Amino acid sequence: MYRVLFVCMGNICRSPAAEAIVRSLAEKAGLSRFLEVDSAGTHAYDEGGRPDSRMRKAAAKRAYDLDGLRSRRLGKEDFLRFDQILAMDRQNLEYMRDMCPPEMHDKLGLFIDFAAETGEEEIPDPYYGNAEGFERVLDLCEAAGRGLIDAVAALPRERPRR
Repeated sequence: MYRVLFVCMGNICRSPAAEAIVRSLAEKAGLSRFLEVDSAGTHAYDEGGRPDSRMRKAAAKRAYDLDGLRSRRLGKEDFLRFDQILAMDRQNLEYMRDMCPPEMHDKLGLFIDFAAETGEEEIPDPYYGNAEGFERVLDLCEAAGRGLIDAVAALPRERPRR
């Protein structure tokens, strides 16, 4: 089993979208038994709450269901549990680096790095914007998700755990 965690600030927009998109892509690629995905926030202001209604609405138009997801805060145990922990932006990546044991820094990265073709350096926070911002986040998460699925598909199925 390969485990990937997606992280944004509040775990109500970008990271739950990434979780739902990658879960869907994994199912379509026949990887759902090998790939486990989850999401968290560095500052889960709405811990236990549902994703932002605007993100749920935009995602539902693309057949991604975020209704069952609940916000949670990134914890130290996540650095042990997950093989890869992907931030949506540099600010959250730096927060994760400060929190993560140095010997596990190789697990950290940016989700957008799996979509170099977009030319983007981060997946922007749509929270204070309009509906177009949520659509843009979904576009970027789909592109990065496809790249991540390709990378995971190339991994050996039996790997020793750390």
